[in-house]
Amino acid sequence: MDLYMSSTQTSLPPKLAKIVDRFKRRSNPKQKYAQLLHYASQLPAMPESVKTEENKVKGCVSQVYITASLENGKICYQGDSDAQLVKGLVAFLIEGLNELTPEEIIKIKPDFIEDTGLNVSLTPSRANGFFNIFQMMKKKAMGFHSGAAE
Repeated sequence: MDLYMSSTQTSLPPKLAKIVDRFKRRSNPKQKYAQLLHYASQLPAMPESVKTEENKVKGCVSQVYITASLENGKICYQGDSDAQLVKGLVAFLIEGLNELTPEEIIKIKPDFIEDTGLNVSLTPSRANGFFNIFQMMKKKAMGFHSGAAE
């Protein structure tokens, strides 16, 4: 039983597992928000030219954009949001998923979102947005995976 319960954590790529663990250790929602705002402040600026309908995350109350490029077989994401907390969620996912192969990203199950405890701290629409951002990043990874003839 113990092995089954911890399977989510062990199946995560190291950088993502480290971030999830960081959020797990913060029991106070205010600390979790502070951590998200810190991530938001670290997110590199995204060029306005790529904030297009194609890169917009559907199902988010705020404006969220995600782009992905493939460099040396690894995905490099860029993202932005007009809401600081959501921008923190974008930064969290970019930090955890950048420089992974499409195959590694496709294998990740969204259970880690619950492991962070953020789904309890966030409003239902933000928690749903977090899931939608992750799904968009996964979808972009699948696009590289299916077209990976390089």
